[in-house]
Amino acid sequence: MATVIRLARFGAKKRPYYHIVVTDSRNARNSGNVLQVVGKYDPMLARDNEKRVVLNVDEVKAWLAKGAKPSDRVYRFLANAGLVAARKVPNQTKKNLQSEKTLQKIKDKQDKLAKIAEEKAAAEAAAKAEAEAPAEAADASEAVAE
Repeated sequence: MATVIRLARFGAKKRPYYHIVVTDSRNARNSGNVLQVVGKYDPMLARDNEKRVVLNVDEVKAWLAKGAKPSDRVYRFLANAGLVAARKVPNQTKKNLQSEKTLQKIKDKQDKLAKIAEEKAAAEAAAKAEAEAPAEAADASEAVAE
């Protein structure tokens, strides 16, 4: 018999309350055929409230030793209680980021624009120097004429 530790829903409409139960994996969630109730979970309470998750630690340890597999949500509760090792958080996908090829194109375009800006600045500096040079030569020739 494959036993699981999972949540069984109780409470009213839009006011959920869960029992943490040990049952056969083939049974329905709320079948009533539970082997043992090992805790309670009230999602309506604040996350930092100590009564949000109440576990009977000794019974949970005993069922884990017998081979009961916790559901994903119950596994989190057990990890927070320190009964099992926390699962590794998987790496998030990077689908929202641009591809390497696109990043390279953007970098190339920025380099090209920077090069154009440098050439433009150099041309302006050369034109300014050229404009000042004839003016200085004209001033020198006027001084000689006097």
